[in-house]
Amino acid sequence: MSLCAECFHQGEHAGHDYNMFRSQAGGACDCGDGNVMREAGFCKRHRMKSSSNVPCVPKDLLMMSELVLPQFIFSLIQYLREGYNEPGMFEFASLDLPSEKDLHRILQMLEPHVSFLEDLTKMGGAMRSVLTQVLTNQQFYKDLSSGVGENACAKKSHEKYLIALKGSGLAFPEDKLACGMQEQASGTSTLAIQGLAGATTSGQGESSDEEDQDGSQGVGKRKRVKLSSSTKDQSIMDVLKHKCFLEELLFWTIKYEFPQKMVTFLLNMLPDQDYKIAFTKTFVQHYAFIMKTLKKSHESDTMSNRIVHISVQLFSNEELARQVTEECQLLDIMVTVLLYMMESCLIKSELQDEENSLHVVVNCGEALLKNNTYWPLVSDFINILSHQSVAKKFLEDHSLLVTWMNFVSFFQGMNLNKRELNEHVEFESQTYYAAFAAELEACAQPMWGLLSHCKVRETQEYTRNVVRYCLEALQDWFDAINFVDEPAPNQVTFHLPLHRYYAMFLSKAVKCQELDLDSILPDQEMLMKLMIHPLQIQASLSEIHSNMWVRNGLQIKGQAMTYVQSHFCNSMIDPDIYLLQVCASRLDPDYFISSVFERFKVVDLLTMASQHQNTVLDSEHERSMLEGALTFLVILLSLRLHLGMTDDEILRAEMVAQLCMNDRTHSSLLDLIPENPNPKSGIVPGSLSFESMLSAVADFKAPVFEPGGSMQQGMYTPKADIWDKEFDPVMVILRTVYRRDVQSAMDRYTAFLKQSGKFPGNPWPPYKKRTLLHPSYKGLMKLLHCKTLHIVLFTLLYKILMDHQNLSEHVLCMVLYLIELGLEDSQEQESDEEDSVGEHERCHDSWFPSSNLVSNMRHFINYVRVRVPETAPEVKREPPASTSSDGLASSQNSGTAQVFSLVAERRKKFQEIINRNSSEASQVVRPKTSMKWSAPGATPQLTTAILEIKESILSLLIKLHHKLSGKQNSYYPPWFDDMEVLIQPEIPKYSHGDGMTAVERILLKAAVQSRLNKRIIEEICRKVTPPVPPKKISPAEKKTLDKEERRQKARERQQKLLAEFASRQKSFMETAMDVELPDADIAMEIATSEQHVSEAVYDCVICGQSGPSTEDRPTGLVVLLQASSVLGQCRNSTEPKKLPTSEEEQIYPSDTCAAVHDVRLTTLQRYFKDSSCLQAVSIGWEGGVYVQTCGHTLHIDCHKSYMESLRNDQVLQGFSVDKGEFTCPLCRQFANSVLPCYPGNNVERSLLQCHSNKSMQDLIKEVEELQEQLGTFPVSISSETNLSKEMESVMKDIKSTTQKKYTDYSKTPGSPDNDFLFMYSVARTNLELELVHRGGNLCLGGANTAGKRSCLNQLFHVLAMHMRLYSIDSAYNPWRKLTQLMQDRNSQMSSEELPEVPVLYRDVSSLLLIQILTMPQPLCKEHFTCIVKVLFTLLYTQALVAFSVKCSAEDRVAWKNSGALKKNTSNGEKSWEVLLSHVISELSKGKMFEEGETEELAMVSSSVWTPDSIEGYLQQFCLPFLRITCLLQHHLFGGELPSCQEDEEFTVLANCLGLLSSFQSPHQFTSASCLDWPVPAFNMISQWCLELASFADRHAEQVKVLLVQEPKWDLPCLLQLPENYNTIFQYYHRKTCTVCTKVPKDPAVCLVCGTFVCLKGLCCKQQSYCECVLHSQNCGAGTGIFLLINASVIIIIRGHRFCLWGSVYLDAHGEEDRDLRRGKPLYICKERYKVLEQQWVSHTFDHINKRWGPHYNGL
Repeated sequence: MSLCAECFHQGEHAGHDYNMFRSQAGGACDCGDGNVMREAGFCKRHRMKSSSNVPCVPKDLLMMSELVLPQFIFSLIQYLREGYNEPGMFEFASLDLPSEKDLHRILQMLEPHVSFLEDLTKMGGAMRSVLTQVLTNQQFYKDLSSGVGENACAKKSHEKYLIALKGSGLAFPEDKLACGMQEQASGTSTLAIQGLAGATTSGQGESSDEEDQDGSQGVGKRKRVKLSSSTKDQSIMDVLKHKCFLEELLFWTIKYEFPQKMVTFLLNMLPDQDYKIAFTKTFVQHYAFIMKTLKKSHESDTMSNRIVHISVQLFSNEELARQVTEECQLLDIMVTVLLYMMESCLIKSELQDEENSLHVVVNCGEALLKNNTYWPLVSDFINILSHQSVAKKFLEDHSLLVTWMNFVSFFQGMNLNKRELNEHVEFESQTYYAAFAAELEACAQPMWGLLSHCKVRETQEYTRNVVRYCLEALQDWFDAINFVDEPAPNQVTFHLPLHRYYAMFLSKAVKCQELDLDSILPDQEMLMKLMIHPLQIQASLSEIHSNMWVRNGLQIKGQAMTYVQSHFCNSMIDPDIYLLQVCASRLDPDYFISSVFERFKVVDLLTMASQHQNTVLDSEHERSMLEGALTFLVILLSLRLHLGMTDDEILRAEMVAQLCMNDRTHSSLLDLIPENPNPKSGIVPGSLSFESMLSAVADFKAPVFEPGGSMQQGMYTPKADIWDKEFDPVMVILRTVYRRDVQSAMDRYTAFLKQSGKFPGNPWPPYKKRTLLHPSYKGLMKLLHCKTLHIVLFTLLYKILMDHQNLSEHVLCMVLYLIELGLEDSQEQESDEEDSVGEHERCHDSWFPSSNLVSNMRHFINYVRVRVPETAPEVKREPPASTSSDGLASSQNSGTAQVFSLVAERRKKFQEIINRNSSEASQVVRPKTSMKWSAPGATPQLTTAILEIKESILSLLIKLHHKLSGKQNSYYPPWFDDMEVLIQPEIPKYSHGDGMTAVERILLKAAVQSRLNKRIIEEICRKVTPPVPPKKISPAEKKTLDKEERRQKARERQQKLLAEFASRQKSFMETAMDVELPDADIAMEIATSEQHVSEAVYDCVICGQSGPSTEDRPTGLVVLLQASSVLGQCRNSTEPKKLPTSEEEQIYPSDTCAAVHDVRLTTLQRYFKDSSCLQAVSIGWEGGVYVQTCGHTLHIDCHKSYMESLRNDQVLQGFSVDKGEFTCPLCRQFANSVLPCYPGNNVERSLLQCHSNKSMQDLIKEVEELQEQLGTFPVSISSETNLSKEMESVMKDIKSTTQKKYTDYSKTPGSPDNDFLFMYSVARTNLELELVHRGGNLCLGGANTAGKRSCLNQLFHVLAMHMRLYSIDSAYNPWRKLTQLMQDRNSQMSSEELPEVPVLYRDVSSLLLIQILTMPQPLCKEHFTCIVKVLFTLLYTQALVAFSVKCSAEDRVAWKNSGALKKNTSNGEKSWEVLLSHVISELSKGKMFEEGETEELAMVSSSVWTPDSIEGYLQQFCLPFLRITCLLQHHLFGGELPSCQEDEEFTVLANCLGLLSSFQSPHQFTSASCLDWPVPAFNMISQWCLELASFADRHAEQVKVLLVQEPKWDLPCLLQLPENYNTIFQYYHRKTCTVCTKVPKDPAVCLVCGTFVCLKGLCCKQQSYCECVLHSQNCGAGTGIFLLINASVIIIIRGHRFCLWGSVYLDAHGEEDRDLRRGKPLYICKERYKVLEQQWVSHTFDHINKRWGPHYNGL
């Protein structure tokens, strides 16, 4: 069921599980269709419609359309007829098919016609019913299109139509009439399609494709004859009649390969019920023709999609499907069409008997299978089988079942693999995936569909039918491939769909329908045949993993992995194992066990002798094949998926197995858990049972963020209880695609045991108790109690004890597992222990007396005869003298076991079963057995020896315990201490542990089950056991013990080394990798750590030498320069800006910091002198250069050679060396320049001097003089040293980092004033950004590390050196204006040019930087303090002026008067009231307060100013300057920044800067007490106010605008995003681009400013830059953060590189949904968004994100 977004959002779907997907080709919305969904789910609009009565349409209204439409549709059909030229019909047409271009041209020409029809369908029900009438009326069609009549044009058109029909494999009706296949000959309106089976006229109009099939080796022919006899009605493929427009329209739609417009029109008509039925019938009628067209199509993918778009609308409706099945033989048509389709690619099967095989299989290399061309037809079939009424018809129809089994048998044994034994295969074919897909889609999915209807007792009959025809098909298959009992060696096919059908229906019959299993099983002989091929697959899996198929290439591994992969396993390996379990439960257990070992080729290994010869297996493969065989037996015996587990238990087991391998995300878990592919099967992912089961077995780990930037998804991890009780290694082994996953599960299990303190060492896989077997399968347990298995177990235990080669811990583990399984199931009664001996076959009485494991465990075996090579040590040894004679004579009764041959045993059993089955046993033809399998006696160099064993399984186990523990007598029966253990043997202490624990557990179980066993265990333990191995083998034993010891020591050494390495690494991380965490400490605290050293010493990270930075060999800091507009994004509103998600919400950038500063500079430049304007403000709010370092230093000459080596290195990674980019050689942080370190010590010496007592006046004089001495820079510019060269080059780098538009603000381009402004603004940008990183204030003091990683000290030296190249004319030096009263004011006013910027309009922080940077470096602390004091007086005056403008006229008068009264008090200059009064009176002289008074007042008058609030206002006004100054002081002179509360920040900072003579207590503190006037305050203020007054006379309207306002900026932040991603998606994914007015293919939105852009859109390209790149330059000076609407992913653009950052929207399970593939609802993850914002503000994208690539301006 699918809904359009509109209906979905208007319906009630809260709490429902749904997926949203973008439909590429349109489709019909099911809302309002009662057949598909309940009315409760309809949206509001459709709910109303269904309930109200629709009024009738007046007849006259539709009159016109009824007249016009028939003609219009006929003209459309004529165009289609005209346009199509059938190939080969005319002499000149030599083309095979009409070219796609021609068809495309006609379709384009007809586009308006079809669009017109489409518009008509949108007019509503009335018009649709008229269209239906016209399209289905047979009379209209007859009259217009029959071609009878005078109209030549119509005749010609009709001829073309007939030719087209004939070209599709058709003949004229006259030819057909003779065959009697036509009911009526009423003229020309009826025609027939001639199919593959009919005798076509001599090839005319036949495509070469069809001729080819008829000639293919006669295989196809023979098969075809067989098929056509079995199909119900040949005419399905042969007959097609058109009786109305709709039918011919569909015919042409198919001919033209389903043009999108036509498909949309035909679908848009579906709401009309009559049309729906008519169209469905027409579609079914053309089904065979669709298949033929699809097969020939070049664009089969596109065509398939469009076919399915139509058919899914028709066949999803059960009522309609049932109707068509009954009236149009839908099932017959589908099955026949599928059969015919597959027939075109059959080849002879080479399985088993290559020469004489009669079986044919599909060829997986054919395009039909490789391109999945069949899937539309198969998907339709699966779709209709999901309806119960249709499936029942199918299951009841015997001939259909026969045909279907015939179809399935085409896939039986396809894609046969032959093992390469000599050369590596030259060409690795990749057809295997086509084969797996074909079996899954064409065989397994219909099977699951059918199974879903066989769930109750009443459906028993259906199962019997399927099983019966399945067995028949299997019998035919065995006959066709000439199979008797031995599979051909070195061959394997993974495809046995018939076996799997049979297995799954058996399972269903027992589980759901209560059928008796034996009633549907075949005879023993058939069971033996059935088990061979699935067993062959299991053995081959083991061979593939043992690298025996390595010469077949990687694809064979691919097959082995696909076979068990989650989407395939329940249709492949599960049915196979179940079938083997069924066979094992019904066949002779000895026969079955010996077959297994024979298939796995390890029979020869199972001997007591220490040496053997294996004729069929290299010794290097023996161990892994033995492990494979035992593991297979364990799985076979312990897996209960189909043998009694309920659906919930299965789900739980699957879930636990997957979670134990690894923590999983919700979506990957859904994907990994095999569900029945049919949606109606019960275990549906997303259904409640899945969620509740998940919460029962797993804990959710929320998504976490590592400081390195890698973001985890939300994961599920198993609860502790699960590890403790439910971890099942058998299930894990069965479900792992990669072998490493088994190891991963064991590692996690080990970690759990260590952590919970349950077991410290390396545990073995735990033994898990099994679910009870369903009674029908009880026979399976006979395997555990057959002598053959006991002999094998005994032999293996003995071999492991004796350290024979090719055995591993895994083998022992599996052997013990099998013993334990046998003990679990044993039903031994003490009483009949003795008399069960000996009435069975004689062959291995000498081995074990009974077929019960419990009693056989204690049976002692004294001697064994073995066949050994003559070189073996056993041959030389004489048997002990005392027992030699009688031992051999009475070998039977003294327990010398015979040579035991598994192969001979299996043969004998097989012959018995055959004889039992067929009375004419003499006629059973035995196949020639190949020499390879001859009995081991045949090879001459083997000789017989007798070994003395004298062990039982119990004694071997006890000795093994001693061996595993490495101690003698380590086993002590636990019941000696505590008899309780025998009563309740389930003791937790035994549930986890290693091999010793397993042995103890088994011995305990054996003792519990039988008193005799208990007694024997006690006896064995009482004998003080001699050393375990016989003397012969002791050197080997010793060797292994030595080996172990050596290994142990090596391990310890390794651990020690690793620990040492880890601690080193840790200390390195602590010193170097400060990058990742903005909060970590750094080792080289450049600015602070070296206060007491006379000269700073630097370590070069390239050459490793330490030393000072000198002028000849300067050292530099590794830095990253980047242009930044982060500061410009500060807003002066407190509420965050939201991303617009509707037309009403828009973002205007006028309130950003960058915009405000820009407007201010432009206004200043209108009224004042340009050079003066450029010193009155700072730039760099947009495109400012930010400098950051990782803190590592290197010699500049070392750096140059490093860059050279990078340039020559071809394997370059994400950065461009030509642009100067590199990574720090030590910490690998991204960088692009080196900042030279200034020689001399880092922290200025003046800090150490005590404060001198010079007066303020002297200091002011000194500062002025120092500014005049321009040439006296310590490094003389005239003599070019290396240092000065480097400083120049880094200055160039800084300049070129940002774009020209961000550095050039002067009216005269290239003026030196520009450079001057740019340089001090770089310092300003870096200080402001550091302030932002500290949270916008200095309350935290020096704790934050932003300062430690800062390189401002070095940067200041570089800037100062360059600033001092520009002289400031002494007349214009702002210092004079601040510290002296000017006399020559009037002369200045009269001049022509624009005046200078009044001092009160200047930005004080900028003035500070100009003053500092034009002083000779290093600067004295006292000069710095002097400059700050002077500037603070100006700042304070600006605050007073700003306030005077803010308050109302009455307030002004009041303050003016109150202040005047106090004017003459002693410290009037330090009282804000007095100063305010003076300012107001001075400003009142001009026109300052006259303009625009009224409207200003309305805004402000509401607030009443009190002295406290004024004081607060003044402090807030001054704070930004104090913060910047404090930071500057910290970087220039070192010293900690004090920390404080927010409300006392002003006092603390003022004190820190030396503005306060003595520290005052906060409550009586006033900001004015910090003032220290260089000249009498009132004169100074008057001079400054006069400038304003004179400006006010000329431009009164601008006076207030230009005043420095209270600068209250919020911290920069990204736009606020909505909670639900759908809100963004719905608004933006259809939004048109403002530039090109199209809907972009890849829309994106900027998260900084909200601009909507086309990603990669060529439409919006400007000068080879795509829109996103362009926007990143304009909005972020080269940094852009974009949300890709259609992918929910964020992409970062940084300069010429970009990277995918990840998504900030996660689903309910904490997972991303990149590209919106899963379509789950997504919600904002605030933590992730915070991380993104943090990286943006701190400029760390380059360091934290690792996967960068160049974008070539194409984003």
